[in-house]
Amino acid sequence: MLASLLKLSPPVSPPPSHFGHAVIRHRLPALTQNPVKMKIWASEHIFNHPWETVTKAAMQKYPNPMNPSVFGVDVLDRSVDTDGRLHSTRLLSTEWGLPAMAKSIIGVTRTCTYVQEHSVVDPKQKTFELQSTNISFTNLVSVDEKLTYKPHPQDPQKTVLTQEALISVKGVSLSSYLEGLMAKTISTNAGKGREAMEWVIRRLNSEIEELTATARGTMRAPMAAAVTDK
Repeated sequence: MLASLLKLSPPVSPPPSHFGHAVIRHRLPALTQNPVKMKIWASEHIFNHPWETVTKAAMQKYPNPMNPSVFGVDVLDRSVDTDGRLHSTRLLSTEWGLPAMAKSIIGVTRTCTYVQEHSVVDPKQKTFELQSTNISFTNLVSVDEKLTYKPHPQDPQKTVLTQEALISVKGVSLSSYLEGLMAKTISTNAGKGREAMEWVIRRLNSEIEELTATARGTMRAPMAAAVTDK
């Protein structure tokens, strides 16, 4: 299980100019020290697949046709600790897709944002946890998400996904409107994410079936030749 996960895309370092430009470009003037508003969003979903399958799919979820707003993924670091847990840090390039009114309130014309994600896969305890936070627009809004994948307590052939987000809007008028809008966006993207997981699982199963068929064909050819020689 762990070996197959390590065969995923190796860590890469994004071009410093690209990464640095993205952060600087979204850095806006300091705002007045108004109280920070917060909104919590949470959901739970059950996949009809075992934890190992769901974890592999989650690691390979992007890119996918269901949620094109995530258009770039860079693995910044990947390592295995002494307890056998796989740690990964990735940089996600995303498009928030906020309506014109929300962009006007925030004071930006583009909503391309960068998200840093850290995940831990524990094959012994069968847990997969991801935590992510935006590193763009941080003086305006922060979205901290946590996803946890665990086997279903009553059925090991199923997996429970617990997802929660803390949305903080800082010093912006109509903050409640923005919080609600972003919570709705997160909810919509979560649904797309679950669809994407099923899409990836179908793709992985199809690849396994193709490899199995190819292996069987390869084994049959020498056997058929041996029979012919006799």
